[in-house]
Amino acid sequence: MADTDTSTSPITTIDSSNALYLHPSDQLGMILVLNVFDGTEFGAWKRAMTIASLANNKLCFVNNTLVMPSDEQQMVLWKRCNDMVISWILNTLTRDIRDNVLYAETAKALWNELNARYGQANGAKLYLLQKNFCQITQGNNDIPTYLQR
Repeated sequence: MADTDTSTSPITTIDSSNALYLHPSDQLGMILVLNVFDGTEFGAWKRAMTIASLANNKLCFVNNTLVMPSDEQQMVLWKRCNDMVISWILNTLTRDIRDNVLYAETAKALWNELNARYGQANGAKLYLLQKNFCQITQGNNDIPTYLQR
């Protein structure tokens, strides 16, 4: 009878609630949100991606709550999931935007790059909106009369 080699690490089963778990339907070509991000309406795109990532139990890769583990076996799983999330994000970007962020090494770095480029509020526009909002007056009308205009 031959000796059994116990020096190799056994294949572990990952629970489906674990962020390192990839469902058989998870594919590189998946598009998580319907609207492709073209540089406009970043807030809406970001919210849709956040919801989709959370639903797929992968938000931890973009908000960095699951850092790359030091254990080699877990690191392989982490890298595989990280690359899947990167693919999902890239699939929702127009070609011009995708080409500019393609070389991010982690989903978190990609997410940060997109936030830095498109998540900034337009300061002048925000100031103008706030100024216009502060200038709204009701005049001498009561509220129901004012709202009927």
